[in-house]
Amino acid sequence: MSDSIKSLGLSPELHRYVVEHGTPPDAVLKELQEVTREKVGGMALMQIAPEQGTFMTLLTQLIGARFAVEVGTFTGYSALCIARGLPADGKLVCCDVSDEWTSIGRPYWEKAGVAERIDLRIAPALETLNALPDERHIDLAFIDADKTNYGNYYEALLPRMQPGGVILVDNVLWGGAVIDAGRDDENTLAIRAFNDRIAEDDRVQAVMLQISDGLTLIRVP
Repeated sequence: MSDSIKSLGLSPELHRYVVEHGTPPDAVLKELQEVTREKVGGMALMQIAPEQGTFMTLLTQLIGARFAVEVGTFTGYSALCIARGLPADGKLVCCDVSDEWTSIGRPYWEKAGVAERIDLRIAPALETLNALPDERHIDLAFIDADKTNYGNYYEALLPRMQPGGVILVDNVLWGGAVIDAGRDDENTLAIRAFNDRIAEDDRVQAVMLQISDGLTLIRVP
């Protein structure tokens, strides 16, 4: 490993610069952000960052995804970003257990004109994933749900991914707790174990990106 570190810690000012020099959230996304803050308070931190949303839309377009799966939808910001990257006849299956939280996002899917692309399934995600066809048919998957099940979601998705398909996994830096020896709570341990598992998995190619709270991009050969 090189001793030369080329990455930077982002100050609030530098983060603002990063966001301002990419495609910004439009009025629909901004309104969804504001409504989420109003309705869920501090839990709004669970919403992905604007620059991550832009990245996910671009990636969906770049790989030509037609069928995507999201595990953990919250108030629908990430689903909106993925759905916008799909073609008009594309489909995104969203897995979540909260009708209350997902109902916040549904009107904004309509406003953005992508509601027809989104198939929201309110049920435990593993039930939804295991009910999907067994063959390799998923182009893009995004995991952003309960951390202790990350490994289970990954294993349910992996054999269903198209060759060249991509799995995105959120919160892999966990606010820096992944390298904090004093943190041994259940979620931190689960994310550490998942990160180690992916780094050692010779079935895939993976890179951990310093986007927001850490985003691992996994390509399935």
